Amino acid sequence: MPSATVSTGARLHVGFQNLSLARGRLYGGIGIGLAEPRVTVTAEPATDVVTDDPLAATYARRAVDVLDLPGVAVALEERLPRHVGLGSGTQLALAVLTATARAHGLEPRVRENAPAMGRGGRSGVGVATFEGGGFVVDAGHPTNRFTTEPPAEGDWTVPPVVARHDLPDDWRFLVVVPDAEPGRSGDDEDESMRAVVERANPAIADEIAGVVTRKLLPAAAGGGLEPFGEAVAEIGRKNGAWYADAQGGVFRPPAGELVDALEDCPVLSGVGQSSWGPVVYGVTDTRHAEEAAAAARDALADRGLEGRVILAEAAESGARVETDVGRR
Repeated sequence: MPSATVSTGARLHVGFQNLSLARGRLYGGIGIGLAEPRVTVTAEPATDVVTDDPLAATYARRAVDVLDLPGVAVALEERLPRHVGLGSGTQLALAVLTATARAHGLEPRVRENAPAMGRGGRSGVGVATFEGGGFVVDAGHPTNRFTTEPPAEGDWTVPPVVARHDLPDDWRFLVVVPDAEPGRSGDDEDESMRAVVERANPAIADEIAGVVTRKLLPAAAGGGLEPFGEAVAEIGRKNGAWYADAQGGVFRPPAGELVDALEDCPVLSGVGQSSWGPVVYGVTDTRHAEEAAAAARDALADRGLEGRVILAEAAESGARVETDVGRR
C-alpha cells in the first residue's frame, strides 16, 4: 500500500510587527524554523479517517475534505509538545495535510490549503518555515480585513513572506521548555488577542519597524549573531509591552524569571519568550552551546522547575517528505 512520511521541525515565534488597527497591516510574524524538536507523520490511503490521536484526527478530517478523498490512516511517530510556543498545531496540521496528499499521489498545495486547515490566520511564520525553514518575516494581513474580530475560519490567505534568510551553520538556538502551564490557544487565545488589539499602542509598531529594517534584517542577511540577538530581544520586549495586561507582565510566568536569568549568561544573545510561552529561547554558537545549555539547566533548577533543554540548528529547508508507492 502506498504511504508517505512527513517530518518537520518546530518554530520559534519572536513576535509581531504590529498589533494596532491604526496601521495598514496587522500582525506580520517574525520567526525561525528549527531543525528540532520535530513532528513526524505517516499516512496511508483508507476508506475513513483512522488514527489514535484526537488532534491528528481533526486535521486528517480537514485534509480529506479539502483534498476530496475518502479517508486516510495517520500515525504519529514524533510529537511536538503542545501549546508551549513551538508551533505544534500548525506543524502537525500541515504535516497531516502533506502526508495525506502524498499518500494519495496528490500535491498538498500547502499555502493555498492552510486556511482550510485552520492555519495562517494570524502569523504566516509556521506555514513559511514548513515550506522552506530559515528565518522568516511575513507581511501580515490588511487591517481592513481584520478587525478585533478575525475573519470567519478559512476566510483568509496566508500572508506572503517578505524576507527569508538561511542562518549560519554554527548558530545554535537554545530552547528551554519548562514544565509549566501551557500557553494560550483556541478561544482563549482569540479572546486575549482581541483584548490586545483593542488596546495596542501604534507607536510600538513604529518602533519595531525601525528595529526590523535597521537591525534585524541586516543582521540576518549578514550573519551577525550579536546584532541579530539584540534585535530579537528588543522586538520580544516590545511585543511584551502589548501583551503585559493579558499575560501578567512583559513575559508570562515562569518564562519571565528564566529570561531574566539567561540574559545574564555571557554566551547567550536574543533571549526571549516564544509566542505565548512558556518556551524561552536564546541564540549562541557551537563553541558556547554547552555552556549556554548548562546555564539553562541551572536556571530551571534554581527556580525549582523541571523541563527540557534543547540545542537546535535553524532549519535550512522545509519539511522532509518520503513516499513509498508500495506494490504495483
